[in-house]
Amino acid sequence: MDIHFLKTKRANSRTASNEMPRRCFVRITVTAMAGTFVGLGGKLADARPVFQTELSPEAALSELLDGNRRYVTGKTTAHEHDLQVLKAKTAEQQQPFAAVLSCADSRVPVELVFDQTIGHIFVCRIAGNVTTPEVIASLEYGAAVLGTRVILVLGHSNCGAVAATIKGKAVPGQISALYPRIRPAVDLAGPNIEAAAKANAKIHSTLAAEASTVISGLVKENKIKVAAGYYDVKNGMVTLVD
Repeated sequence: MDIHFLKTKRANSRTASNEMPRRCFVRITVTAMAGTFVGLGGKLADARPVFQTELSPEAALSELLDGNRRYVTGKTTAHEHDLQVLKAKTAEQQQPFAAVLSCADSRVPVELVFDQTIGHIFVCRIAGNVTTPEVIASLEYGAAVLGTRVILVLGHSNCGAVAATIKGKAVPGQISALYPRIRPAVDLAGPNIEAAAKANAKIHSTLAAEASTVISGLVKENKIKVAAGYYDVKNGMVTLVD
């Protein structure tokens, strides 16, 4: 057999074998980068850090609820995103599509519940998911500066802060400072924890929407939507509270 032919064949074989890993790497990298945007209506060609803020307020709320359905059914996708790409894209700028005011309860892991990842949700956490001047200021920053399209106030089942307010007993330290902010919900809904937690989420979503001139102005311009939700810690499902 021609020696030159053998050398050429071997060289081509080595080139092909070296090329395969590079092709695989490029394909995997492109797929990972696409995953950063596609799940939220983005385009791979878009070079901005995150593409979420192009969503309408209604679409942003739908994305949260769609993510929760993925979480409940065990079909989550957030773990498929390339974290290195996300960190690089959000290092200098963040564009979360949603803000969530949730309870500080450890059973309510907000990003997991909505199947989201780095840079997607601006989260405020406080026991009882209540509004305070500091919380309102944070939500205003998310809305006016970062461009969030939806604010969701998220109550949850078996909430300790709501239960403590219903009982109204003496508690150590400054825990009772939460009571006045939750008491209106208890007065409205009665001693049922679920009903009171839902009423509490609704009351504080209304406060967030109306007490802040910044947020209320964006609501009137249809640039943001404010809603209340309820998370069931047993089945993982989030439902909206009317």
